Order: sequence, then C-alpha cells, then structure tokens
Amino acid sequence: MQGTEAAERLMESFAERTGLADGGDPRRRYLWTDACALEAFLALHRRTGLRIHLDRAVRTAELVHQVLGRHRPDDGRTGWISGLDEAAGLLRPTAGGLRIGKPLPERARGVPYDERLEWDRDGQYFHYLTRWMHALHALGQATGAPGWDSLAADLAHGTCAAFVHEPFVGGTKRIHWKMSIDRIRPLVRSMGHLDPLDGFVALAEIQSSLDAHEPAWSFLQVHVADLRRICWDIPAWTTVDPLSLGGLLSETSRLACLVAQGRHPNEPILERLAHDARRSLDSFAGADTLDRSIETRLAFRELGLAIGLQAVVPAHDAVQHHRDRFGDTWAVSALLAHLEAMVRHTALIARIEETWLDPDAQDTPAWQAHLDINAVMLALSLVSSVVPVPGPAAGIGPGLRSAP
Repeated sequence: MQGTEAAERLMESFAERTGLADGGDPRRRYLWTDACALEAFLALHRRTGLRIHLDRAVRTAELVHQVLGRHRPDDGRTGWISGLDEAAGLLRPTAGGLRIGKPLPERARGVPYDERLEWDRDGQYFHYLTRWMHALHALGQATGAPGWDSLAADLAHGTCAAFVHEPFVGGTKRIHWKMSIDRIRPLVRSMGHLDPLDGFVALAEIQSSLDAHEPAWSFLQVHVADLRRICWDIPAWTTVDPLSLGGLLSETSRLACLVAQGRHPNEPILERLAHDARRSLDSFAGADTLDRSIETRLAFRELGLAIGLQAVVPAHDAVQHHRDRFGDTWAVSALLAHLEAMVRHTALIARIEETWLDPDAQDTPAWQAHLDINAVMLALSLVSSVVPVPGPAAGIGPGLRSAP
C-alpha cells in the first residue's frame, strides 16, 4: 500500500494547487496533465474504494470543460470555443474541442512562426485531445454514466473533422499537430509520430461503447477507417524517446485488450506495433538514459514509459487467454513473443518510480519546473497496476453538477 499512499499524497497536493480541493486556482488547467490526473483519481478509487477519488475525477472533467472549453480571459472572444450559446455549450462542452492551456495566447494571423515561442502558445493539440477522449471513456466506464462517452464521441468527431486532411487531392491523409483555438488555422502542420495511432485507438475504444445503431457509431466508423489507413502508411513506429515509447506501449496494449475482449475486430497491424515497441524498448534498456544525472532528466517523460510498461502485462495475458481472436497460429505466436520480451523489461518500472519518489529528486529545478505533470504522472504510475475493479458508481454523469 506504500505506493497507494504516496499517490494519494501527490494527488491531494495537486488537488489543493489546482482548485479540485478547497483553495487553489480552479483555472489552473492543462489538458494533458488533467487527463492523467483524472485517470490517477480513477485508479485510486479502484484501489481504495474511497468516493472522494471518483468525485475528484468528475470534478476534473467538469473544470476542464468549463475552463478549456471556453475562450481565454485575455482573448477578445468570449464564451464557448465551439461558438455555441451558453445553454447549448453546457450540454456539449467538447463540441469545439479543448484548449491546451498554455500560458501565452495563440499565435495570431500573420505572426511568423517561432519554434521556441510556439511551445508556450495556446491552441489545440491533436494528441492532447485524444488523451482526453480516453480519459472521458474511462470516466464513463467507472461511473456507468453514458454521457461521458457521448462527450468523448462529440470531441472525436469534431477533432478528426478539423485535424485530419488531404495535403493534396487524392493524397494520403495526414493530421495537423496543432491548430488554432477555433480549429480553422493549422499552427503546426507536421504530424506527430504517434498521432494516428493515438487517434485510432481512442476512437475504436469510444466506438466500442456505443450502440451500432447510434449516429455517433457511424461517423466514428468513418474516422476510424481514415486513421487506420494513416497508421498503415507509417513505415516504422520505433522511437528513442521514453514518453513516446510509453505511448506506443500503452496504445498497442489497449488495442490488444480491445480485440481480446471482443470489443473490436482483430487488427493485423498489432504485430508490427508490438515488433517496433519491442525493438524500441530493447534499445532503451541497453542505453544509459537512466544512469544520467538527475538534473538533466525529465521525470514526466520517464514516467510515461513506466505507465506504458504496466499496460503490457495485462495485454499479454489477454492475448494468451483469447488466442483465437488474433488470427492464425503464426500471427498469435509472433504477437505473444513480442509481448513476452517486453514483459521482461518491467523491472524498469520500479527503477523509474524509486528515482522520482526520492525527495532530493523532487527538489531539483527540473522537477519543480514541471511540478503538476511530474506529480500526476508519478501518482498514475504508482497506481497503474491491474487491481480488482468494483462495479460502476452510478449516477455521476456530465452536467449533473455545476462547476464554477
């Protein structure tokens, strides 16, 4: 239980800083951090059964929609970024997407691109939006309230319609990495390495929770097909970055679990994803990355790897128990071989967690500069292992409580 207690302390401090508990600033919202926080609260609820963690997960979702679903206070525009009126926006807060939550306003029309400044400028990131879709889906699973998946589907449809495009007529579709708050202008046209996979798995996950007769199921089917084609066009998924590697492990594992559970048809690309994830993990484990000075390392990037690694074990077990859902004998054997090889690297999880649990590591400028995301991802890693899942806590759906 030591890991659970440490995670609770980290998340309590985060709640106090960001207005999820009494005090703090509820406007201190950042989409990626809040998605991880929501998932950490849900994991704590599964581990402890304490209602406060589920309530804070719901509170996180409400505040994100209230703050990041609206224009910035320093923007000349007001109201919901979707352009909906107040009442309609309350019902569909994700219809226009969600801002990143960066400290600076978005780059205005006609302002030259500056790579350094762009990191601090607001807008919308495709991969942050897909992470939030996953968080909303997880919240729907935990509460049993279908409204959260409806909001995720609304977000998915609008996001793909805005970000996925043909660079030229008849060309392979691509995904803009970053767009303006109103999703009219691309701010960074290049495609993130994992963006199509993030989107493909997130939408497949949401679609699996919907009835095939619902309109949302049909339009998600179109987007899923687009994202699948983009994924097949990627020549290699290998990466040397620990955060990207963690994402590759997570998405591969989630897709495998969806297939194993019968919620999604078999995807032949799974073997290639697992192959490249294995190669990347072998390379990372053979390097000296975790031996470098703590002052030169970024906790959240390493913790992303720890979180992704924890998804591999249940994915391996799911494939092992449902071999008939993964194609012929050769395909299943190849997939299991890759997963088994990755499971052998799970000792890295404890090594990474122990490093960043050290008070001296948390006192470094690098930790403090990214305090919220570091703390939240450490907490999420500490409680990400598979535990018995209680039944859904009914009645906590979107729009049932007001958020300031």
